[in-house]
Amino acid sequence: MKILKKIVSSSMFSPLLALFLILLFNLVIQPNFLSVEIRDGRLVGNLIAILNRSVPVMLLAIGMTLVIATGGTDLSVGSVLAVASAVSISLIRGGDVNPTADTAMPLIWVVLITMLVGIALGLWNGFLVAKIGMPPVVATLILMVAGRGLTQNITRERSLTTGHLPFGEIANGFTWGIPNQCWIALAVFLLFWYFSRRTAFGLFVESVGANRSAANHAGIRAAVIIVVVYALSGLCASIAGILSASNVRVIEPMNTGQNMELDAIVAVVLGGTSMRGGKFNLGGSCIGAIILMALTQTMYFYGVPVEFALSIKAVVIVIVVIVQSPVTHKFIRREASAQ
Repeated sequence: MKILKKIVSSSMFSPLLALFLILLFNLVIQPNFLSVEIRDGRLVGNLIAILNRSVPVMLLAIGMTLVIATGGTDLSVGSVLAVASAVSISLIRGGDVNPTADTAMPLIWVVLITMLVGIALGLWNGFLVAKIGMPPVVATLILMVAGRGLTQNITRERSLTTGHLPFGEIANGFTWGIPNQCWIALAVFLLFWYFSRRTAFGLFVESVGANRSAANHAGIRAAVIIVVVYALSGLCASIAGILSASNVRVIEPMNTGQNMELDAIVAVVLGGTSMRGGKFNLGGSCIGAIILMALTQTMYFYGVPVEFALSIKAVVIVIVVIVQSPVTHKFIRREASAQ
């Protein structure tokens, strides 16, 4: 019973249980659902597809986790993703009207400049929240709307495409049989995990989220921490934007990144991070993103109509949130102790 209580009390228990149940449902109906095989030196299968397609939301969720941990939220990540996609493709095309297989700028500079744009947009959000004192919802909603306008200005209100093959390989290529996107997501996760769990930064973030006033009195510069986490959220959104543009090699100003901020927030909540701020779980947020994609792929595979898919998705999310709530955990621990 002690082992059971320890497992149930783990922050990873609920998201992993939800993912397990979704995969088990598919496995019962389709016995080869979990099979993975090698074709032309590449790993292929439903699991690889789900993991690969969850990467953009996963990246957004990593940045969103830190923002929510400070007691805020970032509604602009979908628009920042779109801006980043537009910037990357525009830099590659240069002044070319038609897409070409060449790039007007070295690819490394395209990536770095795009990431700097994302950081700058995140710094703007952080400035409004930490220095001006705007509520996070209002501050990020401003960029959510303005970002769409900025994307339209960059693309001149039209879709842009590129035929630059190395740029497409960023998302569509494979390394050691695994999609490049997955390696990039893993690198970002490990980097954020290290700085949030192996340095004092993570403790500062949790302190600001738990009680900003007390954090200030303890000598923590809460305003600086808030600005930094919004900048990091912008960075994650810009990386997701680069991958999104690389994947399809096209930017549609009004559709790229649409509603992805909601998926990112849901992934964070599914991962066990409280919207009230304080303690956070980066690994849980990544699992939450995979849960969303696994659920979406399941419904698409079984031909669930779009009008019902969103409702089913909402019901499943509500169930998962109830399962991971402190009240449920307390009930399970009490029942386990009674045995």
